[in-house]
Amino acid sequence: MKLWEDPRVVRGMQAQLDLRRQRLAGGDKSLGWKVGFGAPTMLKQLGISGPLVGFLTRNARVQSGGSVSLAGWAKPVAEPEIAVHIGRDVPAGADRDTAAAAIAGISPAIELVDVHTPPQDPEWILGENIYQRHVVLGGTGPARAGAKPDGLTCRIMRHGKESARTSDPQANTGQWVEIVRHVADVLAAFEERLRAGEIIITGSVVPPLALEPGEADITFEVDPLGGVAVRFE
Repeated sequence: MKLWEDPRVVRGMQAQLDLRRQRLAGGDKSLGWKVGFGAPTMLKQLGISGPLVGFLTRNARVQSGGSVSLAGWAKPVAEPEIAVHIGRDVPAGADRDTAAAAIAGISPAIELVDVHTPPQDPEWILGENIYQRHVVLGGTGPARAGAKPDGLTCRIMRHGKESARTSDPQANTGQWVEIVRHVADVLAAFEERLRAGEIIITGSVVPPLALEPGEADITFEVDPLGGVAVRFE
């Protein structure tokens, strides 16, 4: 069964996109999309055939170096991710070449989520927009053109020290081109479209980081692209 044919996903996406429309009607602007729970263990646990898709809006964006209050959060988690910048609309059924050509470039990002309820039901997870709270980004455009992961070294800094590293940022998430194709297909099934000017944050390059009480900041460095950082209050 394709992901968007799963009745749980249908109901969850309808609720999620209703929430998105409400936010946009209230003056927020679209920033793009996110994927979640795409690791094989989570696909099996949730009984789904592909990653879940959520939305990002501009009000959720935090500029790199900014601060976020975690007051009231139940279980804050940080996910160092690669943001894929979409340079042209991507239709449903796009082949690899079409999806690759639509990627204007990539840049580092940190997603902040509040996993306040255990992830057990795809419908509920989607209706909650996959726990999304903020996304930390640097500049307004990609740090590097194209979608090649060659030569990238990702490092996560916590408490002033390196806590994780990978030189294969797609190992934990799957290939970015395939994520673009998947997001375009899911959105089309619900009468939406992956559009030029949007981004997709493609999943955590290392296992998600549970934030500890009193944690001051996290930095995600991607050599040679640069890095992003966020402070916590």
